[in-house]
Parts: sequence; structure tokens; C-alpha cells
Amino acid sequence: MDERARRVGENEALFRAVNEQVHGVNESFAVVGEALTIVCECGRSECMERLELAMAEYEALRAEPTHFAFVPGHEEPDVETVVERRSGYWIVQKRAGGPASLARDTDPRS
Repeated sequence: MDERARRVGENEALFRAVNEQVHGVNESFAVVGEALTIVCECGRSECMERLELAMAEYEALRAEPTHFAFVPGHEEPDVETVVERRSGYWIVQKRAGGPASLARDTDPRS
């Protein structure tokens, strides 16, 4: 895996970890409702765009360690593939090899 792909993957893993903390805080304070507002999990370090997912959608996303939620158009085609287009966000899957391995290795739920 090249340096750029590694950096993109590390940024995505960081945003996923932030979203897991937001989810955990909501659960701790019994704020869990129908939806959760998260940050875009793309690899752009400057991106701070917000996405709203139903709790069930968020849990389904987190069930696969190679999946991330992005603002439409934020994907990097050389390291990930859009696997689902939803209203307001897209789900991408890290490509096999280094990108997918990094996603699995940094998954906070593993």
C-alpha cells in the first residue's frame, strides 16, 4: 500500500473512531434516539461535514469493518468503492489488500 492510501485510511479510521465515541456518549446518557449525527468518514483531513443516519443504519455500517459513511463524492476510487448510495450519504468499502487490512486493524469494534 502506498503512502497516500495509508494516510487516507488512517484519516478514515480516525473519523470512524470519533463517531464511535459520539455513539458511546449517546448511549451512556440514554440519548439514543432514532438518528445519530456523525462526521463524514472520508480520508480528507479537513472535512468536517455532518451526516445523519438512523441508529439501525449506523449499526449496520459498523457491522462491516471495511465500510465507511461519506458525503457523496468524497470517495477515493483507487482505495475504495461506493457500495451503496443512500439519501444524504454513501457507503464505501475499502479495496482488498492494504486498504481493507488497515480498516480491519483499526476497527474499534474488533
